[in-house]
Amino acid sequence: MSRAIALGLRTPPAVWSWLVAALVCLTPSAFAQTATVNSGDTAWLLTASALVLFMTIPGLALFYGGLVRKKNIVSTLMQCFVICCLVAVLWVVAGYSIAFSPSGNGLFGDLSKAFLNDLNANDVTGTIPTSVFIMYQMTFAIITPALIIGSFVERMKFSGMIVFMALWSLLVYAPIAHMVWGGGLLAQWGVLDFAGGSVVHINAAVAGLVACIMLGKRKGFPKDGELFNPSNITYTMVGASMLWVGWFGFNAGSALAANAQAGMAMLNTQIAAATAALAWMATEWLQRGKPSLVGISCGAVAGLVAITPAAGFVGIPGALMIGLLTGPLCLLGCTYMKERLGYDDSLDVVGVHGIGGLVGAILTGVFAVSAVGGKTGWIEGNSGQVLTQIYGALVVIAYSAVATAAILYVTKVTVGLRVSAKEEDTGLDLSAHGEKVS
Repeated sequence: MSRAIALGLRTPPAVWSWLVAALVCLTPSAFAQTATVNSGDTAWLLTASALVLFMTIPGLALFYGGLVRKKNIVSTLMQCFVICCLVAVLWVVAGYSIAFSPSGNGLFGDLSKAFLNDLNANDVTGTIPTSVFIMYQMTFAIITPALIIGSFVERMKFSGMIVFMALWSLLVYAPIAHMVWGGGLLAQWGVLDFAGGSVVHINAAVAGLVACIMLGKRKGFPKDGELFNPSNITYTMVGASMLWVGWFGFNAGSALAANAQAGMAMLNTQIAAATAALAWMATEWLQRGKPSLVGISCGAVAGLVAITPAAGFVGIPGALMIGLLTGPLCLLGCTYMKERLGYDDSLDVVGVHGIGGLVGAILTGVFAVSAVGGKTGWIEGNSGQVLTQIYGALVVIAYSAVATAAILYVTKVTVGLRVSAKEEDTGLDLSAHGEKVS
């Protein structure tokens, strides 16, 4: 015993430290799996969050601002900006909890994460801090209602727009995000939506269609169609370019990691946007005899919309086909379909985001390949995925249409929806904000 004690006294302290550390590592708690933050993934998602926010302000604001008449440019920019502020606060208050609470049901999460009351700086989601995940998802929640304003610009009351968007973000966007990305009904069905084809684009387009129908047409539309020409094509092209760049954060960021799937999503995004832009331009050239800058800009956005649900699931041939089909189909949706049905969708939210979102959602079920995203589509023998994609789109369409109509009705009977005829003639810049572009 005395020799053992003596040996212990002569043992260097560093050896004892090593032995203690080894014993700690052998305790049961050491075998528990602890989530760790990956600095590369975190850096990419921080960047992607900034890129997606950049899509709304200033990207979408300029894209839409250039397409409206000069007397409504300030109003359009203001609506995009206030939505960014409003939804950011609502996302923290309840939107994130409704979308991503682990409990709840197939349609709604619960309010256990309201006000982010249980958020800790060290919380981890996957390989990134939960705070970064919340911020990234917030940027999606911001741009979706901002897309809707393109269907009713130049005629909705500013106060009505604020009430409508506040209710819509909580009662429509957040529940659909829960259904698809939060483990809800559509996720359980196996619907594939990598970055928001259904959650963002189909959802926003359906809401836009309901809104423009319930508000009615702008004065003089369509008889005096020439009066509604874009006021600043430069704004539109610059805005479309910002959207294109920001979309890399939108799609590649949805891998939630800096990995091979993010790389494929970014490459697919570029290919589909470029192909759709060229296809739209060629179709317009044949249709009108001249290619337009507004046209090719809208074609690129249509391609970006369509590749969104597929970006992390399809290969290069799939991205090419999605872009090639989307350009002409969205152009026909913005011209022939709108003229035949007679609705006044001011900036073609339905034609670009609705048609583009549907094409992309369905073709995801065709072209998904296991080598990219681990999911198979029709070309790899899983024809049932196409039906799953169609069912998912139909659920989003039905829910968004009914809920949007109800919210618009409540808004109409409370603060009102449409500006007066005099205010519309004057323009919303002066009548609603007392400002104008000189």
